[in-house]
Amino acid sequence: MNLEYTPILHVPALVPILAVGSAFALPLIHLVTKSRKVCEYFVVTITGIELVLTTIVLHLAYTSTKPIIYTFGAWPPPVGIVYEIDRFSALLGVLAAVLFFTAALYSTKYLEKDYGVEWYYTLLLGFEAGIVGCAYTGDIFNLFVMFEVLSISAYALVAFRKDVPEAVEGSLKYAIVGSVATTIYFIAITFIYGSFGTLNMADLAAKVRGLTFPVTGTALGNVHVATGIALALIVWAFSIEAALVPNHFWLPDAYVGAPVTFSAISSGAAVNISLYIIARYLYTILQGRDGPAAPTVEAVLIALVVMGCLSAIVGSVLMIVQKDINRLIAYSTIVNSGYIAIGLGIGTPLGIVAALFHMINHAVAKALLFFCAGNYVHVVGSRDLDDLAGVGKKMPLTTIGLVVGALALAGVPPLNCFMSKLILAQALFEANLTPLIAVIVFASVLSLMAYLKIIYNVYCRAPVKKLPEAREHPLMAYPVIAYAITCIVFGLLAPILVPTAIEPAVTDLLNTDNYIKAAMEIAEKLLR
Repeated sequence: MNLEYTPILHVPALVPILAVGSAFALPLIHLVTKSRKVCEYFVVTITGIELVLTTIVLHLAYTSTKPIIYTFGAWPPPVGIVYEIDRFSALLGVLAAVLFFTAALYSTKYLEKDYGVEWYYTLLLGFEAGIVGCAYTGDIFNLFVMFEVLSISAYALVAFRKDVPEAVEGSLKYAIVGSVATTIYFIAITFIYGSFGTLNMADLAAKVRGLTFPVTGTALGNVHVATGIALALIVWAFSIEAALVPNHFWLPDAYVGAPVTFSAISSGAAVNISLYIIARYLYTILQGRDGPAAPTVEAVLIALVVMGCLSAIVGSVLMIVQKDINRLIAYSTIVNSGYIAIGLGIGTPLGIVAALFHMINHAVAKALLFFCAGNYVHVVGSRDLDDLAGVGKKMPLTTIGLVVGALALAGVPPLNCFMSKLILAQALFEANLTPLIAVIVFASVLSLMAYLKIIYNVYCRAPVKKLPEAREHPLMAYPVIAYAITCIVFGLLAPILVPTAIEPAVTDLLNTDNYIKAAMEIAEKLLR
């Protein structure tokens, strides 16, 4: 059966469209029903459907021999906007959908003391549309549009609790820095379009090789100069969104006052998408250090390794001195973003395997840690570790989840993050970068000390004040249990998961020929 003409291939377009449409519909639904419960049921249902749809896309990607192409309005690439989804992007789409679904479930109880939740859920759906759209798109300008949707939703989600001064301050800083990042990316797009005459990723990859794509023909200008300038701007812009040192300063402030559901999604999905975009440009469009733009790519790969190492060291050092539980976990995101950047910067297939596997492992473990923190803060009403002293004894399931998540992120075997760090160390060894393994070990030890500080305060210390009676609500406990089990299972099953799921995704990222061929075939068929 020819997959290009099966009705199920409309599913990729439905994912962001359903999320955006539901986001616009939700305020109207609340206006008519005046019911908080209706909004909650609606969002849980929509995020559940999104999870099913992204899973279908994942199945199609893993059972197809080439990327899935969806043409909007049946316009042939590169004239119209297309989605081009390979295993790498499909995997990140499912990961994001899982985070959003569990966050929606968790929020129904977590936000019980907040008002205006219809706007929170509206923004949550917009956030999901932006992230999945960035993963699926095959057009660099559509990527800009979807990243703006992602960013604007994120700024507002940080400031959702507008009566919390830290939330407003964090949102303002995030909005200023994020606007600079997206503006830098837009400037990069102008350089690309002015020199290549196209916005389609497959067409760009073809023109970098000097190939002629249907409709647009050959490149228009000096592609070497344009590639160097554009790539520098792109990496700088998305290193801001990925919170890589020295562009990390906005992230802890944004996570402190924001709902922990936002922090969990941002750490596990938004940061990953930023790093994915860098990888897509480096390895699919510019074809890595073996492609025509090898000198430029090589310089960027070195920069990624340096920024990754600095992120791991600076983030882990700053983790230790924090007393705010959300801020401490936020610095952990900077550390792990650094590990992923190191893997991408190594520039070998094994390094990228380590990066992708750590993207997934970090997303799971970090969501677990933020949900545990949210459970404690929800009961005590304070983020200060001194105020949280002893609360862990009243919430055993949350504390077990906290221990599993902390040990996983610190890299304790046989948990999931240990396995991805082990692959990263192996990649460094094979790339003759063995001394950098010391950076991973150093950052992991400091991170473990910081995580142990949380465990000691919430469980081992005597309460400094009378704690309220705590009961773990199922909707806040079930996600914790599920993510804790996942951390254990992904660690134990890593020898199976890596060759069956991770390596095929990395192969697709590196297979520029297949990426170009899939788009060319669709363009030729539609033009005929």
